[in-house]
Amino acid sequence: MPDISDQERGRRFFQLQKEKHAEEALEKVRKSFGDGWKVFTLQDIRVLRAILGEAWVFSDRKAWETYSFARLTREDVDAILRIGWSVQRKEISEHDAAREVTGILHRVS
Repeated sequence: MPDISDQERGRRFFQLQKEKHAEEALEKVRKSFGDGWKVFTLQDIRVLRAILGEAWVFSDRKAWETYSFARLTREDVDAILRIGWSVQRKEISEHDAAREVTGILHRVS
């Protein structure tokens, strides 16, 4: 079995961190919505997780820790989802989308 380079190890660690932070943020949103969370489809949740991960990638780490995901309203989540779907359709870049999402997160925190 070939050795894994330090660079590959670093990429894998970064990806795990991205997924962890996106999942933690998603869980805070889910808990704050309670039964209202049921309106979102599995695909919506996947897109939301992905765009939150991209927002984490392009965010200042200290700022990320200050975001109050539990304070997001349905309108905020719908706006974030629209951004995420735009990325899925290749209408905007991940970087531009992350900037828009972090703007929403900054506003509610």
